[in-house]
Amino acid sequence: MNHPLYVAFIWHQHQPLYKSSQYMSGVMGKYRLPWVRLHGTKDYLDLVLILQRYPNLHQTVNLVPSLILQLEDYAQGKAIDPYLELALMPVEKLNREQKQFIIEHFFDGNYQTLIAPHPRYSQLYQQREDKGKLWCLKNWGNQDYSDLLAWHNLSWIDPLFWDDPEITTWLKQGKNFTLSDRQRIYSKQRKIIAQIIPQHRKMQEIGQLEVITTPYTHPILPLLADTNSGIVALPEITLPQYRFSWEEDIPRHLHKASIVYFNRFAKKPRGLWPSEQSVSPAILPYIAKVGFEWISSDEAVLALSLNQVFHRNEAGILSQPELLYRPYRLETPHGDLAIVFRDHHLSDLIGFTYGSMNPRQAALDLVKRLDGIADSFKKEQYQGKTSLEEPWLVTIALDGENCWEYYQQDGLPFLECLYQQLSDSEHIKLVTVSEFLDKFPPKVTLPAEKLHSGSWVDGSFSTWIGDPVKNKAWDLLTQAREVLAQHPESTEKTNPHVWEALYAAEGSDWFWWFGKGHSSNQDAMFDKLFREHLYAIYQALNEVPPQDIFEPVQDSNLISVDSNPQGFIHPQINGSKDRHNWEDGGRIEIGGSRGTMHRSSAVQRLFYGWNDGNFYLRLEFKVGVRVERDLPNELHLFWYYPGKILYNSKIHLLDLPDESPLNYLFHHHLGMNLSTDSIWFQEAGENDTWYEKQTNAILACDRSLELAVPWEDLGMKSGYSIHVIAILANDGKFSASFPEKDLIIYQHP
Repeated sequence: MNHPLYVAFIWHQHQPLYKSSQYMSGVMGKYRLPWVRLHGTKDYLDLVLILQRYPNLHQTVNLVPSLILQLEDYAQGKAIDPYLELALMPVEKLNREQKQFIIEHFFDGNYQTLIAPHPRYSQLYQQREDKGKLWCLKNWGNQDYSDLLAWHNLSWIDPLFWDDPEITTWLKQGKNFTLSDRQRIYSKQRKIIAQIIPQHRKMQEIGQLEVITTPYTHPILPLLADTNSGIVALPEITLPQYRFSWEEDIPRHLHKASIVYFNRFAKKPRGLWPSEQSVSPAILPYIAKVGFEWISSDEAVLALSLNQVFHRNEAGILSQPELLYRPYRLETPHGDLAIVFRDHHLSDLIGFTYGSMNPRQAALDLVKRLDGIADSFKKEQYQGKTSLEEPWLVTIALDGENCWEYYQQDGLPFLECLYQQLSDSEHIKLVTVSEFLDKFPPKVTLPAEKLHSGSWVDGSFSTWIGDPVKNKAWDLLTQAREVLAQHPESTEKTNPHVWEALYAAEGSDWFWWFGKGHSSNQDAMFDKLFREHLYAIYQALNEVPPQDIFEPVQDSNLISVDSNPQGFIHPQINGSKDRHNWEDGGRIEIGGSRGTMHRSSAVQRLFYGWNDGNFYLRLEFKVGVRVERDLPNELHLFWYYPGKILYNSKIHLLDLPDESPLNYLFHHHLGMNLSTDSIWFQEAGENDTWYEKQTNAILACDRSLELAVPWEDLGMKSGYSIHVIAILANDGKFSASFPEKDLIIYQHP
């Protein structure tokens, strides 16, 4: 039988529980952050409406229960977050503290796609960046605040809805927004959000979508079963002081997720997206017993389960594709589960790379890679076969909301081109996971006990446990859980508030943001929300909470220090102020942290890191720094490879100090003109010469300088140690080096 290449897209839609669990005067706590509302108008409805235009393409969408419940609150007007309260307030009544909050937080979002396209919004942003927050506080008038409040909400409405007459009017108006305008923008948000769940149900009923679910509040199930499971991937990991081991909470999260799903979609969910693609042998019986038929995880988990190393060629094609592109059977005491593993490389291209490319080129690149996977199978078949003899499934699974913030028009041109190409293809067929499994059940059994305990982040749980701050949060949670266990009379029927608070505190997101790895402009609020959920447990039990709950888990005033990379990074290369997705990389403090030498440096800190496709560099500027005004016009990177016999050449820059490591000889040179964004790449040859080479490096320079260089450019094999120095120069004349007297060390994965 002949087959196309089957492809299953799984979009993961998730937000943590932003509503405080504190229960006062008969009313549950307030919403603390606006991200369900803002992503609700930008990311969930448009994704499936675009797909609806291509009826032959089928996909899978995961809607997390905590997201569904919050979307419904907003649609019904029950959810009012602090950002929305300010947006609906007469600006003449704003006090100084509220104005400070607006100046600080109402530019949160990617500058290039959400702020820069709108002149008035960009003008206010530039004033804050160039003149400072205090200047804005002293000089902005009521109209400035009113316009900013409007644009913060308007810019998050997806471009797919811009043909709406009211939205078109607001976009053309651009400024001089009134309270009435802001109220009507909020009404438009509610109307968009109200369509999300019904549209998903409609498309599932006609067969174009499969909607799946996740454990209730998105907990890491293996860590609920036993925090000691963290040592499976990282035996050297430092565990919390107290061991959290409450397997009985697993079926609670699964049952509640099933109920939320059934009440919206009038059927039981077949698929389960384990939170953060985190799996372990211990959780499988619970998943099967509740009635789920399949789960998904990451290729790193599969590789570790099979004790394999997946190798890709320069085009990203696996050398053993048959291992990844098929479902596996997991046997449990309560029946079999199917499991599919996502192609990490393809998923990350959509999540972290294609947003900085031309949309059409990016879409064509993905289709070309899928064709390459099909060709790799055909080469193993009898000669002359132009179709596949076996049904292979490529699973592409990723966050379905955050990546679009970095795409042109929130991903619309990319998705339209991609979907048209896939609709026209005779050799690629998009299916839901259940569609594929119904026709082609798994033939290969993966012994359940051999399933690796890990997540889609490096195949480990280090993003959520092992850091001192993360461990402190686990200890606080463990203490609260043990207090609840001492109250058997508090069941979900007799005391539902205590259990809802526990479920909220068990969510993964708090641990994601604690400690090293990730940071945002809302770190303090995430910290507060976590502690409010814990406090609500003690409150509902009439127990006295420990003093630690009233103090931040993480000291936000700690001075940043140098750090080594913690894992792979997948940053967007856009030169924005946002350092999201860089926090797992290495960090070197420069400006103001190295004595007198660099106090006047325009560069504040340097981030660096890598993944299996690229290595990355980011120079983070001080507030107010403008590239063409305050920086030299060239950046140069020089590489050398210890222990490798290669041609090497010296650095050809004027006024170069004759000191280590600037007087070393190097093998590769990447030059960049920051004024023109032009890039050139060179390799050393005989007699101290440099020869031009092709490069696919990506550079972006605005509020920061960000660079991605493919490993392919260097031609080095995996495992090599690579030493790099960054140098700023003015028209070929040396200006400064970073680090000052050292080299950055990368490790080719």
